[in-house]
Amino acid sequence: MLPKFSSKAFLAPMAGVSDPALRLICKELGAGLVVTEFTSIHAITAKRDDITKFIEFSPKEKPISVQLFGSDLEKLKQAVKIVEPHFDIIDYNLGCPAPHLTQQMACSALLQEPELTRKIFRTMVKATKKPITIKIRSGVSLPDKWKEIALIAEEEGIAMITFHPRTVKQGYSGQADWSLITELKELVSIPVVGNGDVQTPEDAKRMFEETGCDYVMIGRAAGKNPFIFTQINDFLSTGSYKEVDLKERIMVFFRYLEYSKMYPTIKFVNIRMQAMNFTKGVKGGKGLREKLMKAKDIEELKSILEGAIL
Repeated sequence: MLPKFSSKAFLAPMAGVSDPALRLICKELGAGLVVTEFTSIHAITAKRDDITKFIEFSPKEKPISVQLFGSDLEKLKQAVKIVEPHFDIIDYNLGCPAPHLTQQMACSALLQEPELTRKIFRTMVKATKKPITIKIRSGVSLPDKWKEIALIAEEEGIAMITFHPRTVKQGYSGQADWSLITELKELVSIPVVGNGDVQTPEDAKRMFEETGCDYVMIGRAAGKNPFIFTQINDFLSTGSYKEVDLKERIMVFFRYLEYSKMYPTIKFVNIRMQAMNFTKGVKGGKGLREKLMKAKDIEELKSILEGAIL
C-alpha cells in the first residue's frame, strides 16, 4: 500500500540534480514525495554493506522513494531486499532515454520488451512488502508498447505508474502529449502520476483537469524553482499563489548549502549548478549566473550571492 502523501505534487528523480539536499528543500516547500537519483542494481549489490552512505538520504525526506534500474533478475531481487528497510517506495526506471543505459537493456529500452518487463515487475513485487512503482515513457520512437507495459504492471501488482508522455527519440524536446496520460488513466485502475512540461502552478492544475491523473511530478522546473511545490499546493487549494523574488530564492539556497554539508557526495560543481538553477526565471538572474559560473569555491559563491541581496 502506498504511504499517505502530504500533497499531490512530487519531485522527479533527476541525475545530478535531485541530490539529498535539494530533495530536503523541496520536501520542506511542499513536495508530497521525493525520489532519489536513479541507481544501478549492480552498484547497490556491490555496496550492500554501506548502502546508506552510497545512497544518501535523510529521514526528514519521508515518504521517500528509491529509484532503481537494471534488468538482471537475480541482482534486482538482491537490490530490492537491500534498499527495502530504508525507503517507503521502490521505483523502477523504464523512462531514462540515455543511450549508454538503453544499450544495456535498461531503462526505456525495456518499453520494447513486455515479457522481460513482466519478469522484472514480478521479481520486485515478490521480493518485498514495500510498494513497487514504475516510471515510463511513451515508447522508443513511436508510442508503441507502453499500454501493454502498463497493463502488465497492473497485473503484476505495481502500485503506481508515473508517465512522461514523450518518446525516447524526443528526449526532452518537443511537447509532452498529455492526451496519452488521459489514455493511461482510463486504461488502468492504479494511481497515475503525470509528468512532463509542468512549469507553473497553472500547468499543474491544467494537467489534473485535462488528464484526470492522481498526482503530478515536477522535474526541471523544480530544479529552477523549488518553491513551485508551495505554489502548486496554494493554487490548488485557494486559486492563487505568491511569486518568489531573487532574495527569497537566495535565502533558500543558503539553506541548501547548509544541508549539502551533511552529504559528502555533493561536490562543488553540483552546488554551483544548483546556485545557477535557483537564479533562473527571476529579474537579475542572468547577470548573476555569469558571475556564479566563474566562482571557484563555496566561499566565493556565497559572496556573490550575498552581494546580490544587499
